[in-house]
Amino acid sequence: MEPKIIFLGTAGDHYVTGKSLRSAGGIIIQVEDYQFHLDPGPGSLSSMKNFDINPRETTCVLASHAHLNHCGDINAVLSAMTLNGIDKKGVLICGKSLIQGTEKIKPVIPPYYQNFVERIIIPEAGKHIGIENIEIQTLKTLHSDPHNIGFKFHTPDFVLSYLSDTFYSADLLKQYEKSDILIINNVYPFGTKTKINVNSFHTTKIINKIKPRLAIITHFGKKMIQNDPVEEAREIAKQTMTQVIAATDGMVIMPRSYAANSKQKTLNVFQSQQQDTISN
Repeated sequence: MEPKIIFLGTAGDHYVTGKSLRSAGGIIIQVEDYQFHLDPGPGSLSSMKNFDINPRETTCVLASHAHLNHCGDINAVLSAMTLNGIDKKGVLICGKSLIQGTEKIKPVIPPYYQNFVERIIIPEAGKHIGIENIEIQTLKTLHSDPHNIGFKFHTPDFVLSYLSDTFYSADLLKQYEKSDILIINNVYPFGTKTKINVNSFHTTKIINKIKPRLAIITHFGKKMIQNDPVEEAREIAKQTMTQVIAATDGMVIMPRSYAANSKQKTLNVFQSQQQDTISN
């Protein structure tokens, strides 16, 4: 299978999600005959149907945190993946808040749906999880959900990092180094003050520090949609001298085109550290 990244949805706040200006279906990553579904928010299953993605082929569902636009369809996705638990299979990797809740949010995935998958992993930041020869590293964020995590995929051909909802902090950026492709939840445009997510100015600083081969901005809020994400991406590209793409619903990226040299693609970067390994 040729690796693919498929954007099921690019909605990034309650207004864009609630008005259905864009789907919040999350991101599909297909690599090494595995299918990963990242942050399945509202619209996940309808988008999968529209873009010819089979939920039965999903190996692993990953959810960064318990906010609706990141996990609103997660139970429906787990049901579709497993025939409502008849064919128990796959892995769920999620932030602690989805299973245990927080002071403000009740648990999102009840025991009934938890039982649909073969394994549930609830990692804190800094965990390394192996699924065959793909390694997933969980990354620290600064967000209103204290258990929110980002993800970094080390594959045989490329390294992909997903910067989930987070406030900008230079201290977080080291985690994203040596990423060939960087997906950033860029909720706000240039000039917008924010203390809970990044804006285009923050994205520019992030890209200049990490220097990925490709940066993709997604998860757009109301003001970002009004300002036109494509224009924001062009300005970010000018300021970073990096290829920057504004994601659209249904957009497909072929990540091998952006792979770095073989040394940067080598797996088992963390082989000296403890990791969970999952085999099919």
